[in-house]
Amino acid sequence: MSVRPYRDIYRRKSRQISVGDVKVGGDAPITVQSMTNTLTTDVAATVAQVREMEAAGADIVRISCPDEESTEALGKIIPQVSVPIVADIHFHYKRAIEAAEAGAACLRINPGNIGSSERVREVVKAAKDHGCSMRIGVNAGSLERELLEKHGEPCPEAMVESALNHIRILEDNDFFEFKISCKASDVFLAVAAYQGLADACDYPLHIGVTEAGGLRIGTIKSSIGLGALLWAGIGDTVRVSLSADPVEEVKVGFDILKSLNLRHRGVNVISCPSCARQQFDVIKTVEVLEKRLAHITTPMTVSVIGCVVNGPGEARETDIGFTGGGNDTHQVYIAGLPDHRLKNQDIVDHLVELVEAKAAQIEAETTAEAERNAAAE
Repeated sequence: MSVRPYRDIYRRKSRQISVGDVKVGGDAPITVQSMTNTLTTDVAATVAQVREMEAAGADIVRISCPDEESTEALGKIIPQVSVPIVADIHFHYKRAIEAAEAGAACLRINPGNIGSSERVREVVKAAKDHGCSMRIGVNAGSLERELLEKHGEPCPEAMVESALNHIRILEDNDFFEFKISCKASDVFLAVAAYQGLADACDYPLHIGVTEAGGLRIGTIKSSIGLGALLWAGIGDTVRVSLSADPVEEVKVGFDILKSLNLRHRGVNVISCPSCARQQFDVIKTVEVLEKRLAHITTPMTVSVIGCVVNGPGEARETDIGFTGGGNDTHQVYIAGLPDHRLKNQDIVDHLVELVEAKAAQIEAETTAEAERNAAAE
């Protein structure tokens, strides 16, 4: 019995596939992915962008392969990065085969869009030969003409039907290593389509609100849509689609998962909006602190509260707490308990030192526990 059942999320049971060495679905952690926006043929720029996403925590990165030059470049990019690469393929079956041969871990493709059944068989054979999984990518903006004529408009039923049609093609070719997405830019449509698809099959789901917009509005729309799905237990891997630096997509993806207690990476800063009661500049302090703590990947929580109304209570629930007090003298909490006081001028530097020390302690304890478990085996 859970201590706090109101926090419990029961994930939909899905089969598990592999994207390179990353597991998707089943009981695997929900993964975060993004997509490069450099020219794939610019190998140096694409490698640099993939590495930036890796550093931000991306588990999987997708790269578009619109032509033969791009799939040739893919073969040069993949050996230079660590994260599994998904090759984004549209229509041309040869690009899929070339991408598999180049070392792609997964092919994003709609099998019904690449031509004859023989071509589908060739792509499936290439995927099997090279250990590739696939992603069926249904999008409300590019539904098949016959489905639009049947349903009158992009709707959840049309999107689910499209996905099931593509699923059937792969299953008929004895291929089951795939995940599915059914994205829309409309939050209601996307959520309803995923809910229908979750009921219709047990394949892992790649969830996202496509073409969500710029950094601010796109983050809001994605948080609403992905939050609704994840809270309901739907979703095995996420991509936040923003007209922004792809690194921001990764950060937002992790922040959504952290907010739902589904996955943790880095420091979760809990801070107040500030008011006339604040005893230090909360907004500026948090802005600088988040930047200074961006390099920490160890999961932990830090509260930064401007006064004693909510500060002590929040601090009880965090690893490190900071609460504003009078006369420019503030209270620092460690593991929920009052530890020492601090003057204004030292706030950010001191908190960074505390977090770095706590991160080192947690990592050392984790390593020691892993070594003990290995020795016991």
